[in-house]
Amino acid sequence: MDAADTVELSDSAYAIFEFFFRSQLHMRKKSLSLIVESGEPFEELFHEIFTEFSTVYPEVYDLLISQFQSPEEIYRMIREGEGVIPSKTYQARWIEQDSPHVDGRAADIEKAGKWLVFLPPDQVDDIWRQIRDRTWEGTLGISAKVSTAKPDPDARDDRKVIYVYTADWEDEADVMRVREELRRIGITDRIGYKRNIETFKGEYSAKGKKVTFYSA
Repeated sequence: MDAADTVELSDSAYAIFEFFFRSQLHMRKKSLSLIVESGEPFEELFHEIFTEFSTVYPEVYDLLISQFQSPEEIYRMIREGEGVIPSKTYQARWIEQDSPHVDGRAADIEKAGKWLVFLPPDQVDDIWRQIRDRTWEGTLGISAKVSTAKPDPDARDDRKVIYVYTADWEDEADVMRVREELRRIGITDRIGYKRNIETFKGEYSAKGKKVTFYSA
């Protein structure tokens, strides 16, 4: 691995670990957010998964240790809200929550789509918690994710965004069911729904250009 590859991998090391960690929890039907917010220690589970990670991704593991000195430091960060609370997450640009009832990759196929919820930073933690919990309970969409406190050089303003995914953009009844659930949470302003098809094509909103498929 040359120096450029090492720098690039170093920048992505925590994101790779977090994805692995969440995937392992998903397989165990466990929610990181619920674990952390319960206040109960989960050090044994953390180290079990971290050890497995070191076997699967030894180079990334070494980079993580060089950045954070020890697994205990990463565990401490997570317990304090890293990867759980948007305003306390600085290592990754997104926090994701999949429904335990679907495949963890279900939100990444062309058939899926998402409602786009833009919020000021001081509102995002509370709204995210409600969306996250309903996603885990299976009463909202198949997945959701939220932008975090980590600076995003591509952001147009300081607002945060939550994506709430549904499995099939053609299933209008389900798409609108999720929209009604979002209203119950308090998201009453008109929001847009974007199909993954447009996202995969790299199509984004611009002046005079509409990329949302539904609006409600």
